[in-house]
Amino acid sequence: MALNAEAILERRSLRRRVAFWRVAAIVLVGVALAVGALASRGAGKPGPRSAHIARVELSGVIMDDEKRAKLFKSLDKSEAKGVLLVVNSPGGGVTASEDIYVAVRKIAETRPVVAVVQTVAASGGYIAAIAADHIVARQNSITGSIGVLAQYPNFSGLLDKLGVEVESVKSSPLKAAPSGVEPTSPEARKALEALILDSFAWFKDLVSERRKLSGPQLAAVTDGRVFTGRQAIGLKLVDELGGEDEAIAWLATKGVDAGLPVREWKPEGSGLGALGLARSAAASLADGLGAPALGAALRGAGQDGLVLDGLLAVWQPAAQ
Repeated sequence: MALNAEAILERRSLRRRVAFWRVAAIVLVGVALAVGALASRGAGKPGPRSAHIARVELSGVIMDDEKRAKLFKSLDKSEAKGVLLVVNSPGGGVTASEDIYVAVRKIAETRPVVAVVQTVAASGGYIAAIAADHIVARQNSITGSIGVLAQYPNFSGLLDKLGVEVESVKSSPLKAAPSGVEPTSPEARKALEALILDSFAWFKDLVSERRKLSGPQLAAVTDGRVFTGRQAIGLKLVDELGGEDEAIAWLATKGVDAGLPVREWKPEGSGLGALGLARSAAASLADGLGAPALGAALRGAGQDGLVLDGLLAVWQPAAQ
């Protein structure tokens, strides 16, 4: 019995030690994440008294982004003498693209802004690019796709096969139309088309104003197609072929010292934590330490979600 009691005590001691190291590891992970978050907050924030050329990268699908909006406001108040707006986006929400356009034009009131088109600046990405005073693109960059669309699924056929009927009570026939659970009525389609055409008219007016195009020239570039950089320069959608070196050279023609340092501006939290690497590693470690609830919480903290709602200005090649 004495031997069994000793074994039991030893097992209890071992469990306590294991539990201690689990808690210690989780605490260390938390400290590491906190340090990373604090470091990322300072990233991309040049001192307001330091003259520089600001480089802002706009990539991926354009959505509403409060952190990006704060970045543009900070940039507007900074000592940046010129701005490189590097665009690599197929577009996204029309309203989100409009917000970027307005923010960039405000910055351009006090310093020159040049857009650099990387692989693609189409639809909403092109809306952002034309906010700049000058656009530089590679010969094979993709740009254009000037247009607006609204897409929604129609599950009515599937529901009929499943024997499911969705009933609704509406204040008017066009309320919540189109819904996706019933065929779109001609009246609803007409109302949606009017919405699309109004946003498209706004987009075309923007292109006409910023690129000095009208009549046949404007019609030639606003039918929704995309263009290479080589085509776009002939159509006056871009101003110059090249990359960031050419963009900085253009800033120099506007009085910006080309020798100034180019400083990267990034939204708060866009460091390692925003990429999800530290969070994923911490979540995996928490799972391995027997803390699945913590792992789930860490993963959930990064689920911002990719939701595109409303009218879209986005280039999406169809998969045939």
